[in-house]
Amino acid sequence: MHSRSHGLNAVTEQAGLLFGADYNPEQWPEESWAEDIRLMQQAGINLVTLGVFSWARLQPTEGTWDFGWLDRILALLEEGNIKVCLATPTASPPPWLGHRYPSTLPTDAAGTTLWYGSRNQFSPSSAVYRNAARQVTAALAERYGKHPAVVMWHVGNELGQISYDDETAGAFRTWLLRRYGSLENLNSAWGTTFWSQGYSTWEEILPPRTAPYLHNPTQVLDFKRFTSESLLKLFTAERDIIRRHSPDVPVTTNLMGFFRGADYFSFAGETDLVGNNWYMDPAQPQTWELGALTHDLCRGLAGGQPWLLMESAASAVNWRPHNSAKEPGALRVDSLSALARGSDGICFFQFRQSAFGAERFHSAVVPLAGEDTRVFREVADLGSRLQDLRLLAGTPAPSRIAILFDWNSWWAAESPDCPTDRLGVLDQLQAYYRPLLRRGLSVEVVHPSAALDRFDMVLVPSLFLLKEDHAGALTGWVHRGGTAVVGPFTGVADSNGHLRQGRFPSVLADLLGVSGEEWRPLAGAVGLDGAERGPGGASPGFPAGLEASVWSEDLRLHGAGASAVATFAAGALAGQPAVVRNSHGRGTAWYAGCDLPGPALDSIIGTALAAARITSPVAGTLPDDVELATRAGYHFLLNHSPEPRTVALTEQSVDVLTGEAHGPHLTLEPYGALVLKDSSAPLENGN
Repeated sequence: MHSRSHGLNAVTEQAGLLFGADYNPEQWPEESWAEDIRLMQQAGINLVTLGVFSWARLQPTEGTWDFGWLDRILALLEEGNIKVCLATPTASPPPWLGHRYPSTLPTDAAGTTLWYGSRNQFSPSSAVYRNAARQVTAALAERYGKHPAVVMWHVGNELGQISYDDETAGAFRTWLLRRYGSLENLNSAWGTTFWSQGYSTWEEILPPRTAPYLHNPTQVLDFKRFTSESLLKLFTAERDIIRRHSPDVPVTTNLMGFFRGADYFSFAGETDLVGNNWYMDPAQPQTWELGALTHDLCRGLAGGQPWLLMESAASAVNWRPHNSAKEPGALRVDSLSALARGSDGICFFQFRQSAFGAERFHSAVVPLAGEDTRVFREVADLGSRLQDLRLLAGTPAPSRIAILFDWNSWWAAESPDCPTDRLGVLDQLQAYYRPLLRRGLSVEVVHPSAALDRFDMVLVPSLFLLKEDHAGALTGWVHRGGTAVVGPFTGVADSNGHLRQGRFPSVLADLLGVSGEEWRPLAGAVGLDGAERGPGGASPGFPAGLEASVWSEDLRLHGAGASAVATFAAGALAGQPAVVRNSHGRGTAWYAGCDLPGPALDSIIGTALAAARITSPVAGTLPDDVELATRAGYHFLLNHSPEPRTVALTEQSVDVLTGEAHGPHLTLEPYGALVLKDSSAPLENGN
């Protein structure tokens, strides 16, 4: 599932860790460019992304081209020893394209045309748009494919466009014909006997446009698949043009983490390196947890190899309803989190703050107030510190723990016809991930088809849609000695989103030692009792006083190896299993038939970690706002709080940034960051 090659090596072998920003010189007078490069050098920047939104400048009219400005800025950057990630500008077509060719413009589900005057105003299925995108890509690749400053190519920007227009409808029908082969097969897969939806001709089939009531769930699922594949085809078409002219330079695009609109496992297999954008929300400090999970997704997309943080914010963004600025020190901590979890660089949007346009209030490396600012000083300080960690460049960041995740399952699980909207997939992922964060343990977020033999423990927080062969692979892996923890509402549906017949989850019944007959969303909280009793009737492995608040399942144990870890304390399911542990071959699996509160998950996952013989570098658990991530033997200890925090580790260490020795008990200053090495290991980077 991961990219065909570790394309970052070609760049980092020359430049070390990458430190950069999106640079938009076309927004500024040419006489300011030399000053920009001076500031880049002062900040330690060694890479800029160029040309993302420059189509109208490169091709001001359909028949004219202007490359002179780009020639000149590339020459200046090369002279300044600043490497370039050159972008194709296809995310934002010029107004003349939409004006002359309205068929390129997207429409929403209600049929409203989305006009130029913003960005992303194109339909991925438009033949005219795709041809224009190929032309501008070819012009750039022919001219700059061998330019010495260009070390990376960046296709488009945040590919996520969707359209419901007639040309898209035709492309969707073609996609469906390839997928199903006949209307008979499509009608069966979509279950069109329900609500009299049977199709008699291909021309009747449309995207899921605005309708009176609920859409056919499989039609919606297939349209999401089609849209994702359409976006991927835009990427591969431009990538292939670039490769013909620039075969030795890696090509990527900037992903958006847990973005619902595209299946990034398919994208990762087509890129030369995994690039991602992440924007911390300073108004919601605990979003660092989602950031850590997103970075571990990138780690999984890259197969445990390095990836690249292509965009982040130096301070505030402009696109939230309320855009808080980062506190002093937060920029460093947020950036080092990505580095610790496998990124081979830190890049910002953008280098110089725009004075006009829709992102004029978005922060930048160089604010409107110039270099004599806190933000610029913090960026420059980070750039200097990265040089002390340069030997991390190119080092892999594999984990012994995997989380299984699938975009198809995510799309299907949150269909509006499901039993509840309170069992969100991403919420479940974060809940099961949090006990690992508190122990300083990282994961790789991988597809259910991934080979599992290099992992010792697998979490499956939510896989509503699960193919039989993927279920079989997980079952076999546990039988050979693996440890798995599986969350509720998993293994419910097949690849069409059809519910499986019989007791659920049938494809995992042997693995989990349990089966169910009814999903029961809760009207109110229900208590949970530990089922395994020790002396005096206490439950040694399950905390007391906990409740399920959203979800329950009517479960029955089967098999000699299955036992209840917790039961429901009241209501219709009183005394019945809520959490089950099952011995399967040489391995063990847990299943939660309810939504579990944090202490319960912490207990179960802690027990599973012990079964998998995975130990933590932390004595006990970390404070809620402290992160520990390990890469190549370096422990990154990061305080995401404006208050000091005390941490207890299991060994003595030395801070590689300062050379200071630390005992196992450490105090982190507000937004403090330490990069620690076991004091018995030799230090590198000259410290």
